Amino acid sequence: MIQNIRIITLVENTASGAGVLVEHGLSFWIEYGDKRILFDTGQSEIFTKNAKVLGVDLAETDAIVLSHGHYDHTSGLAAVLDIAEKAKIYLHPAAVKPKFSRKASGVKSIGMPDSEKEIILGRDTIWTVTPAQILPGMSVTGQVPRLNDYEDVGGAFFFDTNCEKPDELLDDQTLFIESTKGLVVVFGCAHSGVVNTLDYISKLTGYKKIYAVIGGMHLLNAGSARIANTIEVFKKYEIQKIIPLHCTGQKAVGELQKTFGDKCLFLGAGGQITF
Repeated sequence: MIQNIRIITLVENTASGAGVLVEHGLSFWIEYGDKRILFDTGQSEIFTKNAKVLGVDLAETDAIVLSHGHYDHTSGLAAVLDIAEKAKIYLHPAAVKPKFSRKASGVKSIGMPDSEKEIILGRDTIWTVTPAQILPGMSVTGQVPRLNDYEDVGGAFFFDTNCEKPDELLDDQTLFIESTKGLVVVFGCAHSGVVNTLDYISKLTGYKKIYAVIGGMHLLNAGSARIANTIEVFKKYEIQKIIPLHCTGQKAVGELQKTFGDKCLFLGAGGQITF
């Protein structure tokens, strides 16, 4: 088991460090022993600029994991692939499909840009429908089963501009890492549901406890019952470090802070944590 694990937030909606830029998006730099993993790439090249400020050398990237195909997690991909020549890319096939959201203001394209899709085809790409090992002790879930009746994908998402073909976001996947303190779970947006995802990871690994969860949890539009159920599952897995970011939503973050106190941490762009 790897002794030294460090996670640095390269991009998030807010900042924890000086001199970094922010945007609605997410990107993590994960140092796992002597290996370097980039998890998501935000919605622009901002994360490459933040990487320089934070002393992160993106040329050292061994693997790039994309949590799903939305623009705010993938649009910086082309920028890093110009730098990270040896990096393998891990993503679900549905991540490259057209994606749209419907709101009161209208229908918006929210998928991966075509430039990123094109560059993926010429690189060493691993399509993760099923769980895949990135490194010994580090894996990605692939497609997560949706088993409970209270978690949805968090919005009105479609494959077409007419909004006739619902997108269930089957491409949503989560990274999980073995540390000396226990499992560390890294979410992109958890569109499959935080509870569905943690239960699946527990089934895959046999772990009944999870040490830390970090990332977007897409509870922004969740009702009180769903937030309460999520909190109860965090208690069940005896989670010691909870770092809700990006799309988690202030209501859910407030409830997590009220319930878990100093176990609930903030880690905006420029922040880092070691395990």
